[in-house]
Amino acid sequence: MVQLVGSLRRELAESLSTCKVLVVGAGGIGCELLKNLVLTGFKNIEVIDLDTIDVSNLNRQFLFQKKHVGKSKAQVAKESALQFCPSANITAYHDSIMNPDYNVEFFRKFMLVMNALDNRAARNHVNRMCLAADIPLIESGTAGYLGQVTVIKKGMTECYECQPKPTQKTFPGCTIRNTPSEPIHCIVWAKYLFNQLFGEEDADQEVSPDTADPEAAWNPEDTAARATASEKDGDIKRVSTKEWARSTGYDSVKLFNKLFKDDIMYLLTMDKLWKKRKAPIPLDWQQLENSSMSFKESPASGLKDQQVLGVWGYCQLFQHSVETLRLQLQEKGEGSELVWDKDDPPAMDFVTAAANLRMHIFSMNMKSRFDVKSMAGNIIPAIATTNAVIAGLIVLEGLKILSGELESCRTIFLNKCPNLRKKLLVPCILDPPSANCYVCASKPEVTVKLNVQKTTVLSLQDRILKERFGMVAPDVQIEDGKGTILISSEEGETEANNNKFLGDFGIRNGSRLQADDFLQDYTLLINVLHTEELERDVEFEVVGEAPDKAPPPQNNQEEVNSITNGNKDSAQPSTSSKGEHHCSFCNDVKQKSSSRTAGKLRIQPFFWFLQQQAPTTGLCRKNKTFYFLFYFQQSLQGVLF
Repeated sequence: MVQLVGSLRRELAESLSTCKVLVVGAGGIGCELLKNLVLTGFKNIEVIDLDTIDVSNLNRQFLFQKKHVGKSKAQVAKESALQFCPSANITAYHDSIMNPDYNVEFFRKFMLVMNALDNRAARNHVNRMCLAADIPLIESGTAGYLGQVTVIKKGMTECYECQPKPTQKTFPGCTIRNTPSEPIHCIVWAKYLFNQLFGEEDADQEVSPDTADPEAAWNPEDTAARATASEKDGDIKRVSTKEWARSTGYDSVKLFNKLFKDDIMYLLTMDKLWKKRKAPIPLDWQQLENSSMSFKESPASGLKDQQVLGVWGYCQLFQHSVETLRLQLQEKGEGSELVWDKDDPPAMDFVTAAANLRMHIFSMNMKSRFDVKSMAGNIIPAIATTNAVIAGLIVLEGLKILSGELESCRTIFLNKCPNLRKKLLVPCILDPPSANCYVCASKPEVTVKLNVQKTTVLSLQDRILKERFGMVAPDVQIEDGKGTILISSEEGETEANNNKFLGDFGIRNGSRLQADDFLQDYTLLINVLHTEELERDVEFEVVGEAPDKAPPPQNNQEEVNSITNGNKDSAQPSTSSKGEHHCSFCNDVKQKSSSRTAGKLRIQPFFWFLQQQAPTTGLCRKNKTFYFLFYFQQSLQGVLF
């Protein structure tokens, strides 16, 4: 007779009390996950998160309260979770998981790693560390009402990077406000700023550090004291950005100095943010105006929308757009609001100027108006119930792994609307590793198309190896028979090479580079394909697997698109590998149509296309307005659970 401890088998309950697990991220999903783990019976948990608690977190990250604002998420999450189970042993790290201290040996301490992250770079890194340590990883992500959980195990399933990911659409508030690292972060910030100044204000779209919040104090004692003081005062007193702007008469120079000088200087006082990041550089209107008189910017070439202006050019664009929008607001009357529209020139000019000025402050390459317009998309809100459902699914998959039932694990999608089988949760069989994956293949290899006479070593390091291929500290040598070192992760060893072109080192069409990241225990062979025909503003293209690679073996199974997990992404949990469609019905039947073992059934759906509108069904409309009606020839019993 099976002995139970609570609702678990005795053997499993004992395993939970002794096994050690790692939770990466203590935000929306992480808070729910940590609570679930201690209540399920996990006793040895380590949690890591670099972020501090922001006021905007409090509506969904329930382990945090107002008195915790400014404190470490990991530390406060630990303290709050211990109130559910004081006997649990929880270790908290206020740090980045990409810190070299958390190497392969660190990951090997755990029986299971659970990701609750919000960005692609960290997801890629944890994926590689778990592959190197041969530890099961449960990946997850949410986007509004959508969510996804999947299991990654070396040699058995697809890794996080086996399939390409779509561009991220959602970003954490602290990244937008304090530590942007990509142009899209600055564009989102600029859109938030437009609403704060001219549109409908939203507390979750705050754009500047709040000097009244205790998050400004980095000393723990000061933080506690300021939090207590704010409680005694009744609440933190705030003046909205719009009210302040109105009080200045929408003075563009005052707005500029507040947003791009004062707020940045305040961010610099949060010194812990900049110990492992490059610090921002404030801008001053008067200094820029004076320097513009002595140095005239050369006129940009090309179409107007595709020109990238200088810093002073964007200052002038900011000034002009603020004045135009002020007049529009004035014409609408007292209490009126503007709505941001990418096709409204003044609104687009404002976002382009503000985003580029912020990019410059945070040492990013500025973008043309055309690029900004194409990147500006809608921001999907974070929803507490989605996080709660996904955190519960993570624990269920974890219990399967610890029970030794890895083959029963699934990729599970949470959809916004029930599908035709009236299901919100749709499980799919885990896909095997991709033979062409540049991370988990036996010999990872890619071909990169670039111009060796225009691509610098620094661009190879930052744009290709770090940004595109997710390396943290790459070492690169040329396979020229001499073992020439092109890039070294040791500080100062190869800095003299940074501004030289690849062609200066004899790299030409057909050259091969070996890139190693010893932290990730990862080696990538890069085949260089020289070309002078790249599109404008495109530095390189990843062609794919090396030409001499054998094609992947063909199965006698019906081909159905596989599903990527999570997403830098995180943002689009239900995305097919080819980006074709991801509706609730397709996810329901997308089982690779694999031939099951003898005696088991196989899915054979037949589709009929009807030329009708289906705006509310939750189904995809491939080929314009068509949607699927379906009929199953055989039963689904034994395939889905």
